[in-house]
Amino acid sequence: MKNIYLPQSVIVTKIIEQSPTVKLFRFEKDKKDFELSEGEMVFIPGQFILVGKVGYGEAPFGPLSSPYEKRHIEIAVRNTGGIVTKLLHSLKEGDEVEIRGPFGNGFPLDFMIGKDIVAATGGCGIPPISSLLDLIMENRDKFGRVYLLYGAKSPEEVLLKDKMEEWKKENIRVIVTIDKPAPGWTGHVGFVTDLVKEIEIDANNAVATMCGPGPMTDALEKILRPLGISDRRIFVSMERKMQCGVGKCQHCTTGSKYVCTDGPVFNYDEVDKNVD
Repeated sequence: MKNIYLPQSVIVTKIIEQSPTVKLFRFEKDKKDFELSEGEMVFIPGQFILVGKVGYGEAPFGPLSSPYEKRHIEIAVRNTGGIVTKLLHSLKEGDEVEIRGPFGNGFPLDFMIGKDIVAATGGCGIPPISSLLDLIMENRDKFGRVYLLYGAKSPEEVLLKDKMEEWKKENIRVIVTIDKPAPGWTGHVGFVTDLVKEIEIDANNAVATMCGPGPMTDALEKILRPLGISDRRIFVSMERKMQCGVGKCQHCTTGSKYVCTDGPVFNYDEVDKNVD
């Protein structure tokens, strides 16, 4: 039986600067594959792992790589000035860290099959959406129309540009907006909520997925609901400080829920109006 408390040692095999404050890290085991679930996936999009090092602590991150990729796991880390993020940003390729997980519940993939998908996120909220879109890309014929609505502060803060180009090749429409006009930028300017008018969906056969700060997801929900997408078909991946991963430390409570075990993916109506 797998010990959920036992960290796995992994090697940093790739580091890519995504923005002035965000780096992508690729982790691999030493000549071993990651363990697969019954669905032949390393994790379910929307689940999280804990990454850190003995003596420094650990922090939760949603993998952004394809869940079918058994040789490596990738995460994006913004240097917030905390102990763990500063440690990770100081790493070099070849260094070792420890990971635990995956933990929690991911997106309801079986329920999403055959439906139009609206994925909305901003900034560093894109990793769980990225792994979901990679899964959709590998099973494109099983889904309807798919949209990514993504917001960033500036062109330099747009993450995963290379992956966006790959998603576009699989008929996933990627719509990006930035907060303010910028030299050379010809795309949308404004809030992610403004992008909803760009989509065409069958609202009776559609689901929405979101990951990001509370004000953004709350504003999007108020736009999506009138389109006919009910709160039971809006799935939000919540961002919280998850420390133990198994519902014991109580750091990640939201209302009566533990984000680490009841989530991090919830139906919107499960967490709407929660006081955090």
